[in-house]
Amino acid sequence: MIIRAIRNIAMWCAVLFSVVSFVPIAATQDQRVAHLPGSNPVSGARLYKQYCAVCHGIDLKGHGPLSTELKTPPADLTTLAQRHDGKFPDAYVEDVLRNGVKTPAHGDTEMPVWGPLFASIRGTDPELVSLRIINLVNYIKSMQRR
Repeated sequence: MIIRAIRNIAMWCAVLFSVVSFVPIAATQDQRVAHLPGSNPVSGARLYKQYCAVCHGIDLKGHGPLSTELKTPPADLTTLAQRHDGKFPDAYVEDVLRNGVKTPAHGDTEMPVWGPLFASIRGTDPELVSLRIINLVNYIKSMQRR
């Protein structure tokens, strides 16, 4: 029990450290990256690797290094379209990133809510938060199992 608590604290410290130390990096120019005038967009792939891969894994299949420490295994993000009648649920994924997963019946979710975390980065305006979330949604969409 104590070891699990220490691991959970370490996980959240790592997440918060990565948020605080975040430095925007210019994205490659392609159609999967949304651009807002005057912004310095961060690519969805870079965001995913920095914030999501620790739980969901580099391959998005839910087998990241911390996945075994969680009460509920992370979702396989490559099957989102498959699980929604063949159509990628853009609005749902954006909502999960902004507001978190709806609380399950037994206990709360361990997934961070990225909207407020992205907004807490010093100098970040709401348009840049939206851009980061859109880039992340588009990256996950581009990685769907065919």
